[in-house]
Amino acid sequence: MLELKPNCECCDRDLPPDTRAAMICTFECTFCSDCATDRLGGICPNCSGELVRRPIRPPGALARHPASTNRVFNPDCLSEQAG
Repeated sequence: MLELKPNCECCDRDLPPDTRAAMICTFECTFCSDCATDRLGGICPNCSGELVRRPIRPPGALARHPASTNRVFNPDCLSEQAG
């Protein structure tokens, strides 16, 4: 099940589970739409995968399967190159 991480890994912006501003790759690395588009060019700096809009979990399902509270923050995300 999708983890729904609570923040952008690059700028640490809060990304609530119902936002349309969250972007993910296939490994669920999570970025805000501003970082994904303007800074990362739509490519995950961790795995080189495509960043796409994260789906929104319906409220009933979110109540049964809450979003993660585990924050991942890497302020050096722009200087690292995926291997």
